[in-house]
Amino acid sequence: MSKKVRYYDSFTDDFEQTANQNFKLPDNYKWVRTDILSKALSGIIYGLAVIFGGLYCKCFLHLKVTGKENLKGVKGGFFIYGNHTQPVGDVFIPALCVLPRRIYTLVSTANYGIPFIGKILQFLGALPIVDNLSGIKELNRAIEYRLNKNHPIVIYPEAHVWEYYTDIRPFPDTAFKFPVKFEKPTFAMTVTYKKSKLFKRPVMQVFLDGPFYPKGNTQKEKVKFLHEKIYGIMKNRSKNSDTNYIKYIKK
Repeated sequence: MSKKVRYYDSFTDDFEQTANQNFKLPDNYKWVRTDILSKALSGIIYGLAVIFGGLYCKCFLHLKVTGKENLKGVKGGFFIYGNHTQPVGDVFIPALCVLPRRIYTLVSTANYGIPFIGKILQFLGALPIVDNLSGIKELNRAIEYRLNKNHPIVIYPEAHVWEYYTDIRPFPDTAFKFPVKFEKPTFAMTVTYKKSKLFKRPVMQVFLDGPFYPKGNTQKEKVKFLHEKIYGIMKNRSKNSDTNYIKYIKK
């Protein structure tokens, strides 16, 4: 039996809203910090987060990862696309999947409005998603900088967290413009949930598939190819889930 039931109108419903949902980045926001103090703080905060995340994901989410060997041989930065099913765990799951590499993640600017957490997001590797032209240019520069430093970039194309959701929600082609623009390989990271014999909460099994490279004659064709490839892989992998810890019902 499901522990909870959630009702939704559309796949874009947001069940996890922050205290300051309309937060805006300051005009002087520094997208890439290269000073010694910022690097030191970032290293310490990220390291502590990975340690905490490892314990949290293993003990609370019962994380298992399949397909880490697919990352071997991939040089330089790349993109990871995952389904968004854990409000806390999704911060750590991709980081644990690609260790010892360090990830950077596209996040909503609303997260910067969360007390305390918002202040350290940048040190954790957050790249805020913005909707103005100057901000988009800065975001692209920051992504390019991190890719050139051989870091993976994590994207949750479903945008909103649906905790313990076991299917894959639709997401737009535009989510795949980055790997096409920067000509980098792409991986699918699909989170699934299996019934546990020992715990009330299900076991989380994560599948890493790839690398995938865009095909097509135009940018539009390449974006569409990646979208269909990643979405298809994730839909197929999601069939491994066999339990609904939280049941979602359309109104």
